[in-house]
Amino acid sequence: MKKALLALLAACGMAAVAPVQADTAWPAKPIRLVIPFPPGGGTDILSRLVANQLTQSAKWTVVPDNRPGAGGTIGIAEVVRAAPSGYELVMGQKDNLVVAPWLYKTVKYDPSKDLVAVTHVAYTPIMIVAPANSPFKNIADVVAAAKRAPGSIKYGSPGNGTTIHLAAEIFSQAAGIKLLHVPYKGSNAAMMDAIAGNVDLMVASVPSAMAQIKAGKLRALAVTSATRSTSLPDVPTLAESGYKQVDVSTWYGIFAPAKTPREVVDKLAAEVNKQLATPAMIQAIHEQGAEPKLMSQKQFADLVQSDYKKWKTIVQESGATVE
Repeated sequence: MKKALLALLAACGMAAVAPVQADTAWPAKPIRLVIPFPPGGGTDILSRLVANQLTQSAKWTVVPDNRPGAGGTIGIAEVVRAAPSGYELVMGQKDNLVVAPWLYKTVKYDPSKDLVAVTHVAYTPIMIVAPANSPFKNIADVVAAAKRAPGSIKYGSPGNGTTIHLAAEIFSQAAGIKLLHVPYKGSNAAMMDAIAGNVDLMVASVPSAMAQIKAGKLRALAVTSATRSTSLPDVPTLAESGYKQVDVSTWYGIFAPAKTPREVVDKLAAEVNKQLATPAMIQAIHEQGAEPKLMSQKQFADLVQSDYKKWKTIVQESGATVE
């Protein structure tokens, strides 16, 4: 009887320890990284850089999965609803996390309650570009033409309600001009139409447009951030062009569903930050036109919460809504 009791206790002990062992073994299977925009845009480029680095260097299997739609909110909502296991992540950014909830009437998530901000990856200026054969050589040319014929200049963006869209509207208000917005389903489609001359301008993140600028198919006119892009140091800011009130950039970071185990979040954050600090990743991110910046989890969570409150005011003052 005593031996049987000891065997039973040992079995119970093993069962109690098993879940802890399973947690510490994370990741024990492939991790899905949701990309809430189509292939070819800034979010897609940075997501794949991170996924490839984790797969190659950390020996984790990280699978990028594009889930575009509704300004990036469909992919975010999918991960909000996912099991908090650490195997469902999303590359979020200012667009779909802190701007979209104030623009889209159907968006119900709160980034500080429904998701865990794991780690900041990079930030990037937004830029205004024109086709290489455009008559617009600088922002002054655009403003002059728009004042001569209000509403005649068309600009493409990756979609309604994105930070990029709002950056263009903020610039338009600052310059006292009216531009015609043509929303697309992602940056790549907008870029192809800009190159073809079907729109006069495109507003995009630097990573989205970098390759076509280097190829000589697009001309960079200005960035909307307070400082110039490290990757394109010759491109002036809108502030330098006379519009100091325009200071808009966007950030990218990895998020997990709320209630994801703390030990999983900590392990993920530590590994991503370790990889982001390597010279190879710093160079790769710069080559794509983004700016790497390491943050602690608290710093990143505080940034998300601060921007969430800030953009509520910006959106309300702009009067913009998206059905």
